[in-house]
Amino acid sequence: MENLLPSKQEIENVEKQTKSSVALLDKKFTLKRFKEELTQNNFPIVHITTHGQFSSDPLKTVLVAYDKLINIRDFDSLIRGKTENSQDAIELLVLSACETAKGNKQSAMGIAGMAATAGARSTVATLWRVDADSTALLMQEFYKGLNNGLPKAEALRQAQLSLLSNPKYKKAYYWGGFLLVGSWL
Repeated sequence: MENLLPSKQEIENVEKQTKSSVALLDKKFTLKRFKEELTQNNFPIVHITTHGQFSSDPLKTVLVAYDKLINIRDFDSLIRGKTENSQDAIELLVLSACETAKGNKQSAMGIAGMAATAGARSTVATLWRVDADSTALLMQEFYKGLNNGLPKAEALRQAQLSLLSNPKYKKAYYWGGFLLVGSWL
């Protein structure tokens, strides 16, 4: 059976591989704290590992925080607030939760497409329900590539190839659902 719960290992890997990070895990990942961190700090990379749900109804399109659901309008407002000042823009938004790039006829790229519209320069998101263990490994390899100076698209490709070469994660289910929306550089 696949592990579909957000991974603490993924959070730890991201923290180790980013220069300045704040982990909002479990009880710390509240809407209020998330808003505070985004508005008070300049994070060129924002990595969100939580469950999400996309719907044609914006009020039912949500990310799950510890205390409440973050609807897409609140999320859009937070991203737009960061992008109004291009110096503080989010260069890379990673939505490694399940189905964050799954959309419908009204919004082809789901939450990822909405983030791009709100001004995130690049977004990594998923097309289907992803396994937490393989996602943690893929994200570790992705950030390793970024730290080695690879463009985002190449870092993601290399991370996917890394999983493909692992017999445990050879099936496309483990690595094929991740895509990059926006700037590839």
